[in-house]
Amino acid sequence: MSETPSHAVTPRPGIEDRLARMIRLPTVSAERAQRGLEPFEAFAALLPELYPLVHEHLELERVTELGLVYRWRGRREAPDGPLVLMAHYDVVPVDESDDWTYPPFEGRVEDGWVFGRGALDDKGPLVVVLDAVENLLAAGFTPARDVYLSFGGDEESHGAAAEAISDLFRERGIVPWLVVDEGGAVTDSPLPLVPGTSAMVGVGEKGIVTLRLSARGEGGHASAPPTMTAVRRIARAVDRLGPRAFPARTPRAISRMLRLFAEKAEGPARLALRALAATPAATAQAFAAMGGEPAALVRTTVAPTMLAGGTAHNVLPSQASAKVNLRIALGETVEGTAERVRRRVDDPLVTVEVVEGSEPSPESPVDDERFALLAECVGVSHPDALTVPYVVMAATDARYFHRFSPAVYRFAPLTMTKALRETIHGVDERVEVAELVRGETFHRALLERLP
Repeated sequence: MSETPSHAVTPRPGIEDRLARMIRLPTVSAERAQRGLEPFEAFAALLPELYPLVHEHLELERVTELGLVYRWRGRREAPDGPLVLMAHYDVVPVDESDDWTYPPFEGRVEDGWVFGRGALDDKGPLVVVLDAVENLLAAGFTPARDVYLSFGGDEESHGAAAEAISDLFRERGIVPWLVVDEGGAVTDSPLPLVPGTSAMVGVGEKGIVTLRLSARGEGGHASAPPTMTAVRRIARAVDRLGPRAFPARTPRAISRMLRLFAEKAEGPARLALRALAATPAATAQAFAAMGGEPAALVRTTVAPTMLAGGTAHNVLPSQASAKVNLRIALGETVEGTAERVRRRVDDPLVTVEVVEGSEPSPESPVDDERFALLAECVGVSHPDALTVPYVVMAATDARYFHRFSPAVYRFAPLTMTKALRETIHGVDERVEVAELVRGETFHRALLERLP
């Protein structure tokens, strides 16, 4: 790795105020039809005001209406590609019936916290990237290789901007040396028996597919129903897609995670974690038995999300349907997942069709200089945290880069307790100001240490 520059870097005060101003712009991608592009254009117009040096020294390219790509030219063009730092500036809608402590788009700064929709997902992680670049530019720093900042405005609505940006990279023959997006975080007690804090770096990402199950049946009056109605057929099909519909398998990253946790643990916990790390089949069964997040790490999950059928309370519908959202385990495919659902449903009168889907990612390496670099930077920003690989269960914009880039990692350098993670897409989303400072420290260390 290159040496850290000897010149001092003094971070600008007010990172919390810059995030608060971003939060006040309701960039809800799911509501573009109602709100229009105005909040997104206002966001793009705000950035030069908040980060004048970034806009003076970096080259900005708009990709689609919602993609922002900045190029920071390095001291030399590295033959193995640039660093790409990703984030998104759109947010999910707010349920008006939810009881927030402060209005979700007020951007309130209170008692060392920034409150509001997007504080964690994903304007907070975006702010710490831009702050790091601005601070380094103020100190006269130039990175060792090219750096790209890739910001999308529709990640919460399938990420078309990020897809277009990645397509542009491919067209230009740019294969990143390292891509870092949201996904993991610094967490407390990530697993039972594991003490302390851990920086969970996503080295792989589950795929996603939405399936529509549909069936037809005899309509008519509800007073004399047949044995098998369309609604009952769909209900039976959904019931057959229980938690064990897919086998449990342990990705390599999870075994590596357990080995690292074992080094940190003591006594019986160390022995148990070592045993699990050495026996992936036992790990899969143990995690599956825990349910929740551990189970989701080792198998494809099935979540029925929408049911439809019927027009009146006393009329048998002639057709019924269900939409099912599945998060596909690493090593499986969209088509293979759909076929397994057909076999589990086991009903020729139920049609299973793919509405939309994206394949799971390959696993990025954990034994080379890029993962080691991330761990080194975690040691600077969060010195008490152990850096470990894991699998991201949600979809991120990074999935478009993993199609052609060999090293894609998903990590936001902010501490998120379980309670905080539950505020993402929920009520009282917030981030601690001290964590924003640590996040800026992480990205500054990463930029300074680029080989």
